[in-house]
Amino acid sequence: MEYRRLGKSGLKVSTLSFGSWVTFGYQVDVRDAAAMLKVAYDGGVNFFDNAEAYAKGRSETIMGKALKNLGWRRDSYCVSSKVMFGSVDDPAPTQRGLSAKHVFEACHQALERLQVDYLDLFFCHRPDPEVPIEETVRTMHNLIAQGKVLYWGTSEWSADDIFEAHRIARECNLTPPTMEQPQYNMFERARFETEYAPLYDGPGLGTTIWSPLYSGLLTGKYNDGIPDGSRITVDNYKWLKDRVVGDDDKIGKVRQLTDLAAEIGTTTALMAIAWCAKNPNVSTVILGASRVEQLHENLRAMDVVELLTPDVMSRIEEILQNAP
Repeated sequence: MEYRRLGKSGLKVSTLSFGSWVTFGYQVDVRDAAAMLKVAYDGGVNFFDNAEAYAKGRSETIMGKALKNLGWRRDSYCVSSKVMFGSVDDPAPTQRGLSAKHVFEACHQALERLQVDYLDLFFCHRPDPEVPIEETVRTMHNLIAQGKVLYWGTSEWSADDIFEAHRIARECNLTPPTMEQPQYNMFERARFETEYAPLYDGPGLGTTIWSPLYSGLLTGKYNDGIPDGSRITVDNYKWLKDRVVGDDDKIGKVRQLTDLAAEIGTTTALMAIAWCAKNPNVSTVILGASRVEQLHENLRAMDVVELLTPDVMSRIEEILQNAP
């Protein structure tokens, strides 16, 4: 997960990982989940991402059953969960947030659903303004001391809050967060590239970035409208349709990116994933997929990193016009 190899250029190249957001529990059942996990694992992926909120816990249950059926050695892969939003409809105050009670219970519930004895990574899915950061830091430290979590981190926290968590951990002799899971892609860059910049060389920060394809827009599949059978036509995905459809400026840029990708001999999606992976501050790019064939294709993204020469990167910037 945190491992990086050197490309021919000598630059650090991030790894790929596989997550269940949006798909497990809605489009993917246990059988399909096991098939995709195996494809990812055989392709060198060793980190599988999940959260209590994904499909209200069903995503973790599906992944847990799939992992059990696959029978891999536990020391050969990493699995994560996230805590904040709860795993039930309309959660009570004790069933959501980053209080000691909910963080403690959410960890145990994730262990049960995923059918593992410990979580490799446990993320605070968003900040909780109603709970002191010290309470959350102390609870995560205790879970690590109990052997139920190996590392803890944050997702979409501000840089100031992450620095504050490190200050508290240092002063109270507690375990600090070691990773952040932010959105990062060609259209969402400012937080990752600017706000977090002091963290990379400061306390140090691993990053497990999500939505490298901007919820599918950067695949190019919406360049000419919504294709037949698209999941965004289903009620469960109305929020996704609102996110990726109707932004003519972004779609116009994706069309230009599609032309550039074809010119260098690849696809829009693979170029977009490789663009994320090329950033030396990205530890791992989380892929999502609803079909085995889709995952097979996206796992080829690491081969495209070498195609992103300085000239190609410059041409991408000319298209995007959004460098922070």
